[in-house]
Amino acid sequence: GKRKIHYLFEDGKEMAEEYDVKSGQLLSRRWREKNTLGGSGKWEVEVGEPTSSLLGALESELIKESSSNPVFMRKDTLTSFQWRIRNLPYPKEVYSVSVEKEQRCCVIRTTNKKYYKKFSIPDLDRYQLPLDTAALSFTHANNTLIITYQKPKEILAAEEQLQKELKKIKAANNGDGDCKTQ
Repeated sequence: GKRKIHYLFEDGKEMAEEYDVKSGQLLSRRWREKNTLGGSGKWEVEVGEPTSSLLGALESELIKESSSNPVFMRKDTLTSFQWRIRNLPYPKEVYSVSVEKEQRCCVIRTTNKKYYKKFSIPDLDRYQLPLDTAALSFTHANNTLIITYQKPKEILAAEEQLQKELKKIKAANNGDGDCKTQ
């Protein structure tokens, strides 16, 4: 049910995306750069669930992050960028979400000073589009703050064009997972 696309850029960066085959919706996007010694660096998640590090689990069971800490992740829809922050128990009236146009980022604040977060929208930065306060909205349900930013028409058009191009591409393998040895 997923289609993976892997991009290699001339500057040495790599990007891997996963799309839902039926809806064409972006499920995850990860970036990786070469490290200082020329080897592959760690994957940084831009869209999708943050990956749980197996290395971290093996490293130490003595000190670990609390499971009640807020978890910040991005999960886009077809018409909007969406961020979800789990484990935020305060009522909706406590939150304030705003746009900082000079710093090109969005800011989440609480009136009780318990949570503060700045985050940028890399897609708008790539297309060099301005941030629009009217496109930003938020809601709170089930201890999760959901922030929605409506995608500009330029990005919607570019994504539509990308989907047309992706449909033309033949798969490198059919996902059978068999290792063919000689």
